[in-house]
Amino acid sequence: MSDDTRERTISGVSVKIDRTLCIGSGNCTNLAPEIFEIDDANLVDFQDETPDIDQGRLVESCAICPVDALIVEDEDGEQIVP
Repeated sequence: MSDDTRERTISGVSVKIDRTLCIGSGNCTNLAPEIFEIDDANLVDFQDETPDIDQGRLVESCAICPVDALIVEDEDGEQIVP
């Protein structure tokens, strides 16, 4: 995994951030501010602490990304988003 990729397991799914694709739209931070933040480089990153939240809201916050920089996989490794 490169320095431009972040990954965490949250609410039973694996969430990956591809920072090479991110354009800093902030859509994900609007829907799940307790999970995502926009950092000093104007790119999305995980908050220091990422609590489990409603899985549907988490998936939606990733699916709303206009450039598919957020990838979600279920516990079986099946890609849900994008």
